Amino acid sequence: MNNAPLRIGVDLGGTKIEAIALDDRGEIQARRRVPTPSEDYNAILRAIGALVHEIELETNRCGRVGVGGPGELSTHSGLIRGSNTAVVNGKALDADLSRLLARPVRFENDANCFALSEAVDGAGAGAGMVFGVILGTGVGGGLVIDGKIVEGRNHIAGEWGHTPLPWMMRDEYPGNRCFCGHEGCIETFLCGPALMRDYAQRAGASASGREIAERAAQGEAAALAALDAYRDRLARALAMIVNILDPDTIVLGGGVSNIACLYDGLEEKVAEHAFTDVLDTRIRRNVHGDSSGVRGAAWLWRD
Repeated sequence: MNNAPLRIGVDLGGTKIEAIALDDRGEIQARRRVPTPSEDYNAILRAIGALVHEIELETNRCGRVGVGGPGELSTHSGLIRGSNTAVVNGKALDADLSRLLARPVRFENDANCFALSEAVDGAGAGAGMVFGVILGTGVGGGLVIDGKIVEGRNHIAGEWGHTPLPWMMRDEYPGNRCFCGHEGCIETFLCGPALMRDYAQRAGASASGREIAERAAQGEAAALAALDAYRDRLARALAMIVNILDPDTIVLGGGVSNIACLYDGLEEKVAEHAFTDVLDTRIRRNVHGDSSGVRGAAWLWRD
């Protein structure tokens, strides 16, 4: 096999496992995808092993493997916790894959992988500090400084979704109960289902995020009001990030980030709450879309 370095990234999702190979320029050399055998941990290991093997056969090169997925490695036990693919919780996924593949394997939270991908060669390229935001079924985040993921002492750096919504209004208090056990978490206000729930309450009918955006573009009052409320809450939450971290760039990802009108006036709204006279932080939509997570997993081997 060719001895030139190859980075293989694996995105372990709830419904699919995707693997890609990147060269040093960030160009995709191979891509594979299979359904996730979500009820069988050993089958997940075998599926990842097979994807890596197929990519190496196709490229005729050995690779260094990084894996991204929901959850994180406990700093105390070294086992996965908090993954929505429940069978990997309590397992030493990185160590088990290392034995299977006979090489070191790195694991990171999928939001951290997203942030790293966008910091390396995406919307945050060239920035010293990048905060990556996931606005999807849940709300996650990741922090990258000088091209390196900041994990934190407890491996929870960037978990802004499980802090209270800032500057909560009277009609928002105390907020819905979050799966983490608290009320009023940012996640309960900014996840995709929260936007759809808010719209349904205003319109008396259900709609997807894409449909809400389309109806807003057509001037529907309920859709416009739901998106205005969402934008205002997002601005307040991002202003808290600015006040604490003061990043160069904030990159938005996840399904809700695809709503183009969400960005209209967003930076101005953040500036209203941030503790600064002029907001220099750039707020951008992601460049790599659904591929950011798997690309970030490959970039775990930048050093």
